Amino acid sequence: GLWNMERTIHIAEQAGSAMSVQERDPCPHRILDDIGGAFAMGAIGGGLWNMVKGARNSPRGERMQGSISAIRARAPILGGNFAVWGGLFSSFDCSLVWLRRKEDPWNSIASGALTGGVLAARGGWRAASRSAAVGGVLLAMIEGLNIFLTKMLAENSAPPYAPPPPYQPPPMAPAPPTAAKPAAADEGFMVDSAKSSQAT
Repeated sequence: GLWNMERTIHIAEQAGSAMSVQERDPCPHRILDDIGGAFAMGAIGGGLWNMVKGARNSPRGERMQGSISAIRARAPILGGNFAVWGGLFSSFDCSLVWLRRKEDPWNSIASGALTGGVLAARGGWRAASRSAAVGGVLLAMIEGLNIFLTKMLAENSAPPYAPPPPYQPPPMAPAPPTAAKPAAADEGFMVDSAKSSQAT
C-alpha cells in the first residue's frame, strides 16, 4: 500500500545509516538460520560442481558412478565450510548489533573482516590480516551493491495512485428573485369591498 511504498523510499534514502529494506530475523534465531542456509548453499553448489568434475575425471562407462562418488566425498565438506563461515559471520554480526545498539551495513562489513581473520588465524597474523581485508572488502562490495539496487528500485518504481476524492454534489444555483405584489392595491381593494357591503 501507500504506507509500505513511503517506508521503502525512506529506508532507501537513509540506507547509509539504516539497515536493508528486507528485515532479518532476530539475532538468536538469525545464527541458526544462517548456518542452515549456508550449509544448504554449499552442499547444493558443491554437489553440482563435483558432479561435473567427477564425470569429467572418470573414464567412459563409469562417469555416473564417478559423479556420485565425488558428490558424496566433497559436497558435505563444502557445505560444512559454508556453515562455519555463516555461523561465525552471524555471531559477529549479532555481537556488534548488541554492542553498538544499532543495525547498519558497518556491522556486516566488520563481521566479514572478523570472520575472514578468524578462519585464517592458523596461518599466522599475516594470513589472518589478508583474509580479514578480503572479507571486509567483499562484504563492503555486497552491501554497496545492495544499497545501490535498493535506491535504483525505489527511484524507478511508479508512485501509487492516490485514491479518488469523495463525491461532492455541485453547488446549487441561487433562486431568481420573485416580484413582490403591491400592498397598497390589495388594501384599497379590501377597503372598497367593505364600504360597498355597508352601503347595501
